[in-house]
Amino acid sequence: MAHTRTQPATLAPEALGPVTPEEAVLLKKLDLARLPRHIAVIMDGNGRWAQKRHLLRVAGHRAGTQSARTTIETCARLHVEALTLYAFSVENWRRPKAEIEFLMQLLRDYLRKEMPLLQRNNVRMRFLGRPEELPAGVQKDTREATEETARNTGMVLSIALNYGGRAEIVDAMNAILMERNGHGGTQPVTEELLARHLYTAELPDPDLLIRTSGEMRVSNFLLWQIAYAEIFVTETLWPDFNRARLLEALLDFQKRERRYGGIDSERGAAARAAR
Repeated sequence: MAHTRTQPATLAPEALGPVTPEEAVLLKKLDLARLPRHIAVIMDGNGRWAQKRHLLRVAGHRAGTQSARTTIETCARLHVEALTLYAFSVENWRRPKAEIEFLMQLLRDYLRKEMPLLQRNNVRMRFLGRPEELPAGVQKDTREATEETARNTGMVLSIALNYGGRAEIVDAMNAILMERNGHGGTQPVTEELLARHLYTAELPDPDLLIRTSGEMRVSNFLLWQIAYAEIFVTETLWPDFNRARLLEALLDFQKRERRYGGIDSERGAAARAAR
Protein backbone atom coordinates (compact mmCIF):
# COMPACT_ATOMS: atom_id res chain seq x y z
CA MET A 1 0.00 0.00 0.00
CA ALA A 2 1.38 3.41 -0.96
CA HIS A 3 2.23 5.59 2.02
CA THR A 4 0.64 9.04 2.10
CA ARG A 5 2.56 11.86 3.68
CA THR A 6 0.70 14.24 5.98
CA GLN A 7 3.20 16.93 6.90
CA PRO A 8 1.92 19.61 9.31
CA ALA A 9 2.58 23.24 8.40
CA THR A 10 4.00 23.93 11.84
CA LEU A 11 5.36 21.81 14.64
CA ALA A 12 3.62 22.08 17.99
CA PRO A 13 6.16 23.14 20.65
CA GLU A 14 5.50 19.99 22.68
CA ALA A 15 5.70 17.61 19.70
CA LEU A 16 9.31 16.62 20.35
CA GLY A 17 9.07 16.85 24.11
CA PRO A 18 11.62 18.86 26.12
CA VAL A 19 14.33 20.35 23.90
CA THR A 20 17.76 21.72 24.72
CA PRO A 21 18.64 25.33 23.85
CA GLU A 22 20.75 24.03 20.94
CA GLU A 23 17.85 21.97 19.62
CA ALA A 24 15.45 24.90 19.95
CA VAL A 25 17.72 27.06 17.77
CA LEU A 26 18.00 24.33 15.14
CA LEU A 27 14.25 23.68 15.12
CA LYS A 28 13.51 27.34 14.43
CA LYS A 29 15.60 27.12 11.26
CA LEU A 30 13.96 23.91 10.03
CA ASP A 31 11.43 24.14 7.19
CA LEU A 32 8.93 21.37 7.91
CA ALA A 33 7.55 21.56 4.39
CA ARG A 34 10.93 20.57 2.93
CA LEU A 35 11.92 17.56 5.00
CA PRO A 36 13.22 14.47 3.19
CA ARG A 37 10.51 11.89 2.58
CA HIS A 38 12.89 9.01 3.24
CA ILE A 39 16.01 9.10 5.41
CA ALA A 40 18.53 6.24 5.36
CA VAL A 41 21.20 5.90 8.04
CA ILE A 42 24.46 3.95 8.17
CA MET A 43 24.93 3.66 11.93
CA ASP A 44 28.72 3.45 12.19
CA GLY A 45 31.21 3.96 14.99
CA ASN A 46 29.96 1.82 17.87
CA GLY A 47 33.24 -0.06 18.14
CA ARG A 48 35.37 3.07 18.05
CA TRP A 49 33.12 4.74 20.63
CA ALA A 50 33.74 1.82 22.99
CA GLN A 51 37.46 1.68 22.22
CA LYS A 52 37.89 5.37 23.08
CA ARG A 53 36.41 4.60 26.50
CA HIS A 54 38.43 1.40 26.99
CA LEU A 55 35.25 -0.68 26.86
CA LEU A 56 34.32 -3.83 25.00
CA ARG A 57 32.79 -3.36 21.54
CA VAL A 58 29.47 -4.67 22.78
CA ALA A 59 29.21 -1.63 25.07
CA GLY A 60 29.25 0.56 21.97
CA HIS A 61 26.49 -1.47 20.35
CA ARG A 62 24.38 -1.18 23.48
CA ALA A 63 24.96 2.58 23.68
CA GLY A 64 24.00 2.90 20.02
CA THR A 65 20.46 1.69 20.75
CA GLN A 66 19.70 5.01 22.47
CA SER A 67 20.74 6.89 19.32
CA ALA A 68 18.44 4.63 17.31
CA ARG A 69 15.59 5.32 19.71
CA THR A 70 16.11 9.08 19.50
CA THR A 71 16.38 9.06 15.71
CA ILE A 72 13.27 6.92 15.28
CA GLU A 73 11.13 8.95 17.66
CA THR A 74 12.29 12.31 16.30
CA CYS A 75 11.70 11.34 12.67
CA ALA A 76 8.28 9.93 13.52
CA ARG A 77 7.26 13.10 15.34
CA LEU A 78 8.53 15.25 12.48
CA HIS A 79 6.26 13.17 10.21
CA VAL A 80 9.11 11.87 8.05
CA GLU A 81 7.54 9.31 5.75
CA ALA A 82 10.21 6.59 5.94
CA LEU A 83 13.37 5.85 7.91
CA THR A 84 15.76 2.99 7.11
CA LEU A 85 18.50 1.96 9.53
CA TYR A 86 21.42 -0.27 8.50
CA ALA A 87 21.65 -2.73 11.40
CA PHE A 88 23.50 -5.81 10.10
CA SER A 89 24.99 -6.46 6.69
CA VAL A 90 25.59 -9.72 4.86
CA GLU A 91 29.30 -9.02 5.38
CA ASN A 92 28.90 -8.71 9.16
CA TRP A 93 28.79 -12.51 9.50
CA ARG A 94 32.60 -12.30 9.30
CA ARG A 95 32.70 -10.74 12.78
CA PRO A 96 33.53 -12.85 15.86
CA LYS A 97 30.79 -15.32 16.74
CA ALA A 98 30.32 -13.87 20.22
CA GLU A 99 29.76 -10.37 18.82
CA ILE A 100 27.23 -11.65 16.28
CA GLU A 101 25.32 -13.51 18.99
CA PHE A 102 25.29 -10.37 21.14
CA LEU A 103 23.99 -8.24 18.25
CA MET A 104 21.19 -10.69 17.51
CA GLN A 105 20.14 -10.82 21.17
CA LEU A 106 20.40 -7.02 21.42
CA LEU A 107 18.04 -6.70 18.47
CA ARG A 108 15.53 -9.10 20.04
CA ASP A 109 15.67 -7.25 23.36
CA TYR A 110 15.32 -3.92 21.56
CA LEU A 111 12.20 -5.01 19.66
CA ARG A 112 10.49 -6.13 22.85
CA LYS A 113 11.51 -3.06 24.83
CA GLU A 114 10.72 -0.49 22.14
CA MET A 115 7.41 -1.87 20.88
CA PRO A 116 5.34 0.46 23.13
CA LEU A 117 7.31 3.45 21.78
CA LEU A 118 6.74 2.35 18.19
CA GLN A 119 3.03 1.90 18.80
CA ARG A 120 2.69 5.29 20.53
CA ASN A 121 4.33 6.95 17.55
CA ASN A 122 2.20 5.04 15.01
CA VAL A 123 5.33 3.51 13.42
CA ARG A 124 5.03 0.63 10.95
CA MET A 125 7.99 -1.77 10.90
CA ARG A 126 9.48 -3.79 8.11
CA PHE A 127 12.77 -5.63 7.67
CA LEU A 128 14.98 -5.61 4.59
CA GLY A 129 17.34 -8.45 3.75
CA ARG A 130 17.46 -12.23 3.70
CA PRO A 131 15.48 -13.34 6.76
CA GLU A 132 15.83 -17.05 6.07
CA GLU A 133 19.53 -16.86 7.00
CA LEU A 134 18.86 -15.33 10.45
CA PRO A 135 18.56 -17.36 13.68
CA ALA A 136 15.07 -18.81 14.18
CA GLY A 137 14.39 -16.65 17.24
CA VAL A 138 15.27 -13.46 15.35
CA GLN A 139 13.03 -14.51 12.47
CA LYS A 140 10.16 -15.03 14.89
CA ASP A 141 10.61 -11.65 16.60
CA THR A 142 10.92 -9.73 13.34
CA ARG A 143 7.76 -11.39 11.98
CA GLU A 144 5.87 -10.51 15.15
CA ALA A 145 7.10 -6.90 15.11
CA THR A 146 5.98 -6.56 11.50
CA GLU A 147 2.56 -8.03 12.28
CA GLU A 148 2.04 -5.99 15.46
CA THR A 149 2.67 -2.68 13.66
CA ALA A 150 1.07 -3.56 10.31
CA ARG A 151 -2.02 -1.43 10.93
CA ASN A 152 -0.08 1.68 11.94
CA THR A 153 -0.30 4.52 9.44
CA GLY A 154 2.65 6.73 10.39
CA MET A 155 6.33 6.51 9.51
CA VAL A 156 7.63 3.29 7.94
CA LEU A 157 10.69 2.12 9.89
CA SER A 158 12.79 -0.34 7.90
CA ILE A 159 15.60 -2.25 9.58
CA ALA A 160 18.19 -3.55 7.11
CA LEU A 161 19.09 -6.89 8.67
CA ASN A 162 21.31 -9.43 6.94
CA TYR A 163 21.18 -6.91 4.12
CA GLY A 164 23.43 -6.23 1.15
CA GLY A 165 22.75 -3.90 -1.76
CA ARG A 166 24.20 -6.28 -4.33
CA ALA A 167 22.33 -9.22 -2.78
CA GLU A 168 19.11 -7.21 -3.02
CA ILE A 169 19.54 -6.64 -6.75
CA VAL A 170 20.38 -10.31 -7.29
CA ASP A 171 17.28 -11.32 -5.32
CA ALA A 172 15.14 -8.92 -7.37
CA MET A 173 16.41 -10.36 -10.65
CA ASN A 174 15.85 -13.93 -9.44
CA ALA A 175 12.30 -13.01 -8.40
CA ILE A 176 11.64 -11.64 -11.89
CA LEU A 177 12.99 -14.82 -13.47
CA MET A 178 10.84 -16.96 -11.18
CA GLU A 179 7.75 -14.94 -12.11
CA ARG A 180 8.41 -15.32 -15.81
CA ASN A 181 9.10 -19.03 -15.50
CA GLY A 182 9.79 -19.34 -19.19
CA HIS A 183 7.15 -16.82 -20.28
CA GLY A 184 8.03 -13.46 -21.81
CA GLY A 185 11.71 -14.12 -21.48
CA THR A 186 12.59 -11.93 -24.43
CA GLN A 187 11.09 -8.81 -22.84
CA PRO A 188 13.74 -6.44 -21.41
CA VAL A 189 13.91 -5.83 -17.68
CA THR A 190 13.16 -2.16 -17.01
CA GLU A 191 14.14 -0.01 -14.04
CA GLU A 192 10.49 0.12 -12.99
CA LEU A 193 10.16 -3.67 -13.09
CA LEU A 194 13.30 -4.22 -11.07
CA ALA A 195 12.31 -1.56 -8.51
CA ARG A 196 9.02 -3.37 -7.92
CA HIS A 197 10.97 -6.46 -6.84
CA LEU A 198 13.41 -4.74 -4.47
CA TYR A 199 13.05 -5.12 -0.71
CA THR A 200 12.02 -1.44 -0.60
CA ALA A 201 9.13 -1.76 -3.07
CA GLU A 202 6.36 0.76 -2.28
CA LEU A 203 8.77 3.07 -0.46
CA PRO A 204 10.14 6.27 -2.00
CA ASP A 205 13.87 6.24 -2.69
CA PRO A 206 15.92 7.89 0.09
CA ASP A 207 16.35 11.64 -0.27
CA LEU A 208 19.00 11.77 2.44
CA LEU A 209 21.67 9.24 3.39
CA ILE A 210 23.36 9.90 6.73
CA ARG A 211 26.62 8.17 7.67
CA THR A 212 28.16 8.59 11.09
CA SER A 213 31.84 8.16 12.13
CA GLY A 214 33.30 9.99 9.14
CA GLU A 215 33.80 7.06 6.76
CA MET A 216 33.37 8.14 3.11
CA ARG A 217 31.71 5.06 1.62
CA VAL A 218 28.22 3.62 1.24
CA SER A 219 29.14 0.08 2.37
CA ASN A 220 26.84 -1.86 0.03
CA PHE A 221 23.76 -0.07 1.40
CA LEU A 222 20.71 0.61 -0.81
CA LEU A 223 22.92 0.80 -3.89
CA TRP A 224 20.00 1.07 -6.31
CA GLN A 225 17.88 3.39 -4.20
CA ILE A 226 20.47 6.06 -3.29
CA ALA A 227 21.25 6.95 -6.91
CA TYR A 228 20.19 10.57 -6.30
CA ALA A 229 20.25 10.75 -2.51
CA GLU A 230 21.99 13.64 -0.80
CA ILE A 231 24.79 12.26 1.37
CA PHE A 232 25.60 13.71 4.79
CA VAL A 233 28.72 12.39 6.53
CA THR A 234 29.46 13.38 10.10
CA GLU A 235 32.50 12.61 12.26
CA THR A 236 30.13 11.96 15.16
CA LEU A 237 30.20 8.31 16.26
CA TRP A 238 26.80 6.65 16.27
CA PRO A 239 26.34 6.45 20.08
CA ASP A 240 26.92 10.24 20.19
CA PHE A 241 24.46 10.97 17.36
CA ASN A 242 21.75 12.79 19.28
CA ARG A 243 18.72 14.83 18.23
CA ALA A 244 20.77 18.00 17.64
CA ARG A 245 23.05 16.15 15.22
CA LEU A 246 20.01 14.79 13.37
CA LEU A 247 18.54 18.28 13.08
CA GLU A 248 21.87 19.52 11.71
CA ALA A 249 21.73 16.84 9.01
CA LEU A 250 18.19 17.91 8.08
CA LEU A 251 19.21 21.56 7.89
CA ASP A 252 22.19 20.67 5.70
CA PHE A 253 19.85 18.72 3.42
CA GLN A 254 17.62 21.78 3.04
CA LYS A 255 20.59 23.81 1.78
CA ARG A 256 21.25 21.37 -1.06
CA GLU A 257 20.16 22.07 -4.62
CA ARG A 258 18.71 18.85 -6.03
CA ARG A 259 18.87 18.80 -9.83
CA TYR A 260 18.79 15.03 -10.57
CA GLY A 261 21.36 15.36 -13.33
CA GLY A 262 19.96 18.60 -14.76
CA ILE A 263 20.65 22.26 -14.01
CA ASP A 264 18.40 24.84 -12.45
CA SER A 265 16.91 27.60 -14.60
CA GLU A 266 19.05 30.44 -13.20
CA ARG A 267 22.31 28.61 -13.73
CA GLY A 268 21.15 27.51 -17.14
CA ALA A 269 20.38 31.10 -18.12
CA ALA A 270 23.76 32.26 -16.79
CA ALA A 271 25.56 29.55 -18.75
CA ARG A 272 23.74 30.52 -21.95
CA ALA A 273 24.56 34.18 -21.37
CA ALA A 274 28.23 33.36 -20.86
CA ARG A 275 28.30 31.42 -24.13
